[in-house]
Amino acid sequence: MTRRLVFSYLSLMLLVLLALEVPFGFVYARGELSRFSNTAEQGAMTLADVCEDKLERGLAADLPELARNYSRRTGSRVIVADRNGIVRTDTDNAPATTTVGKDLSAEPDMATALHNRPAIGTRDTPASDGEALFATVPGSSGTDNAVTCVVRTLHPLGALTEKVHTTWAVLTALGLGVLAIVALIGFALARSITRPIRALERATAQLADGRLTDPPATDHGPPELRRLSASFTRTATRLQHLLRAQQAFASEASHQLKTPLTALRLRLENFEPHLAPGAQGSLDEALAEVERLSRMVQGLLALARLENSAITPEATDLDTVVADRAAIWTAFAGEQGVDITVTGAKAGHVWAVPGALDGIIDNLLSNALRASPPGTAITLTTVTAAGDGGRTPPMAELHVVDEGPGMTEAERRRAFDRFWRAADAQHEGTGLGLPMVRQLTRACGGKVSLHAAPGGGLDAVVRLRPARRHAPLTARRPSPDVPTAHGSSQQRHPG
Repeated sequence: MTRRLVFSYLSLMLLVLLALEVPFGFVYARGELSRFSNTAEQGAMTLADVCEDKLERGLAADLPELARNYSRRTGSRVIVADRNGIVRTDTDNAPATTTVGKDLSAEPDMATALHNRPAIGTRDTPASDGEALFATVPGSSGTDNAVTCVVRTLHPLGALTEKVHTTWAVLTALGLGVLAIVALIGFALARSITRPIRALERATAQLADGRLTDPPATDHGPPELRRLSASFTRTATRLQHLLRAQQAFASEASHQLKTPLTALRLRLENFEPHLAPGAQGSLDEALAEVERLSRMVQGLLALARLENSAITPEATDLDTVVADRAAIWTAFAGEQGVDITVTGAKAGHVWAVPGALDGIIDNLLSNALRASPPGTAITLTTVTAAGDGGRTPPMAELHVVDEGPGMTEAERRRAFDRFWRAADAQHEGTGLGLPMVRQLTRACGGKVSLHAAPGGGLDAVVRLRPARRHAPLTARRPSPDVPTAHGSSQQRHPG
């Protein structure tokens, strides 16, 4: 914004300078040429009168000296011709350019002067090294104004052109100096105007990071910006208070519920020796509900820790994490008659929060194992997806595919909602596994989505940004316990 303000100041001043200096320069150049032309014409007319008088008195021999004196005084070339246009005197004595004895009556300016009319203009003259101003005037006398002689003076325009160019240079330097001064003043003014905006930008960035430590000042800048800063500070303060209250409630409620749930389970188990055999089923159902509620509390506590943690992605080997988690879950899957296989090309390093990949894969495998019938397989596949040439960068993909009943499109859209479970779910769950997967994936800068598997079942796709193997770690180390949701997974269809 500072650059835009300075540019606007400079543009306005440049427009003013152009509107003033350019017309002044052209008017000055025209005025100097007009003054020079008038002076040259008056001088030529005076010289013509003197030459006409000399010729009338039969003193033609005095013409060369008279012309040379005028030439030395004015720096011009003088040509004097008689009434027939024959040159009698030429101050240029060079053999190649002199016109003495030549008939110039056919030349336009000479013809005009021989008809008793002066001619003023410019012409290229090699003898004067460029363009020159000519003044061709008649010398006439008598009652009929008969032309006795014609005087042509040629004044080089080099000095006048140099003077005009010097004036243009002075005007340009003056304009540049004014622009430089305006740029300095405009920059100082723009900085003072944008200082409150920069403070708001810093405060917004701090609020986006989770905590406003340097609120913008409300006593600097224009009144509108001061009011905006005050409103922002009030809004940010209230928002932080609400977020802290929400996070504290989720965390404290989860902690406070642990103890009574544990006590309730112990009391229910203590009832078992005193119950009639017919009531055993009801006791088992009550214990299962307490267990499910405990898992839900643990999931809420994990999500609260995740939302409150200051975590930053760093380079992590996706292939190693996938292989490790698959090896750990193979034993659990074997107990249910389900195989776990790892396929695909090497995906390399990706940007991920430390420990987040473990939680993502564990939750996805837990869900897949719950939905997989005995005798089926769960496949973990890593793929490097190419970008589209600019808008979408290349991404590393992890596919967790099961052979269960899968989900409908409507169920896949709702699967990441907290506590959501399919209507025909047949197994226990808390509805927090997939929301936690989405939260962890977002913390890593990636995306997660659910698709129908080609052969039936569900394909959970996690997309993460690839990282160079030796990329420098720009992240600070987060808290060591990144939350995961083992045992508190989202229910999948049909469970």
